[in-house]
Amino acid sequence: MSVEHRVSVETESGAGTGPVQETGEIFDITRVGSYLQFTVIAPGVARAFQPGQFVAVAVGGPRTSMLLRRSFALYGVKPGGEFAGTIQFVVAVHGPGTEWLTSQRAGTRLDLVGPLGVPFPIPREPVPAVLVGGGYGTAPLLPLAERLLALGSEVEMIVGAARADRLFGELQAKRLIGKVTVTTDDGSAGQLGRVVDPLPSAIERLGAEIVYACGPMGMLAAVGEVARAHAIPAQVAVEEAMACGIGVCMTCVLPVRGGDGVSRFVRSCVEGPVFEAGRVRWADVGTLPADLHGADGIGR
Repeated sequence: MSVEHRVSVETESGAGTGPVQETGEIFDITRVGSYLQFTVIAPGVARAFQPGQFVAVAVGGPRTSMLLRRSFALYGVKPGGEFAGTIQFVVAVHGPGTEWLTSQRAGTRLDLVGPLGVPFPIPREPVPAVLVGGGYGTAPLLPLAERLLALGSEVEMIVGAARADRLFGELQAKRLIGKVTVTTDDGSAGQLGRVVDPLPSAIERLGAEIVYACGPMGMLAAVGEVARAHAIPAQVAVEEAMACGIGVCMTCVLPVRGGDGVSRFVRSCVEGPVFEAGRVRWADVGTLPADLHGADGIGR
């Protein structure tokens, strides 16, 4: 049996009616290491959320020349009850758009579209799983861990970053899961080394049947290699720049082999951000291989 079919998984449909555009209000902004954690009142986005999806945020204010939205993975989503639904996302400053966003304060109203993208596929039955998060890539894995634990799956998590202040979510993960390994490239927190270094032993110790990961592209490629060596699937959420979030601008395309065996450029924001790691042509990311087709779906 092929690696990708050893675990029966399915992508769940949203609990609501799908993506919405709404005006959200910043409820709180908290510094976490090198990042800012935003909590935003956005009941429409929260209602339809599934782990692995993201939100696209308009930046710069109503008179700005920055027309393209900025996309952020969602976590800490509370659909609401007595109070309005809230969402959380993590922001690191990378340019003018995120710089503007991090200069805002509680009470600022944001134009949001979400939840967007394909969520993590969830096993139909409980299976042991290892989750691997690099930097703020840990964020979307936290609601995934909650979903897997609720299903009855045994879960371990590996959280890593270049240095201690680039870690995110390790304390939440420990409270949620308990079995968490922390790594840093410089040894300033946890074990010295790359986040993928403890992965083989975690897979073997747990008897893992699937790996989930989110983080930088190089990390995801390495996770895919480890999973392949253990003959188990790896579902990875890529951190490509998604300028529009709805598949129009084509800035986030990746070379991916489809279920029909044909390789295509696919849009991370629409066909992703979650992919089977073994289908992504990691060595060709950022290039234009002559044998690839256009962005016309991935032939699932």
